[in-house]
Amino acid sequence: MNLFRLAGDMTHLASVLVLLLKIHTIKSCAGVSLKTQELYALVFATRYLDIFTDFVSLYNIVMKLIFLGSSFSIVWYMRRHKIVRRSYDKDQDTFRHIFLVLPCLLLALLINEKFTFMEVMWTFSLYLEAVAILPQLVLLQRTRNIDNLTGHYVLLLGYATISNFFLTK
Repeated sequence: MNLFRLAGDMTHLASVLVLLLKIHTIKSCAGVSLKTQELYALVFATRYLDIFTDFVSLYNIVMKLIFLGSSFSIVWYMRRHKIVRRSYDKDQDTFRHIFLVLPCLLLALLINEKFTFMEVMWTFSLYLEAVAILPQLVLLQRTRNIDNLTGHYVLLLGYATISNFFLTK
């Protein structure tokens, strides 16, 4: 196993745990961008399509399941949880994330290692992960409301994104 990949995975896991800790204990998602969370759910859903076809290691499968489960659970909390969803500021989180998804998809269709469905989706997930944090950064700039847990989450997520982008395959 690549030590840098492990560091990237653990940093991303730490960012997710910090965010889930905030949402679960405080029952608030104030300062968190639902758009960014939806983009990360899309990143992992398209990146881990091979979970049903390729076995690499138990670690690999467990981490994929953790990232998929945590991403979709955060989105669920922010959209459906009766208490948490009230703290989401829809009026401030207005970044049009379709303007990130479409260019990343077009780029993945044009620039990929091998033109297969799985490869294009994996490449798309890399491109999208590189920009998925933008709605969160815009929201933080607009609201200027950065509590400690949100700040730590963004810092860890930024580090994990950079490390994953430079450690492809």
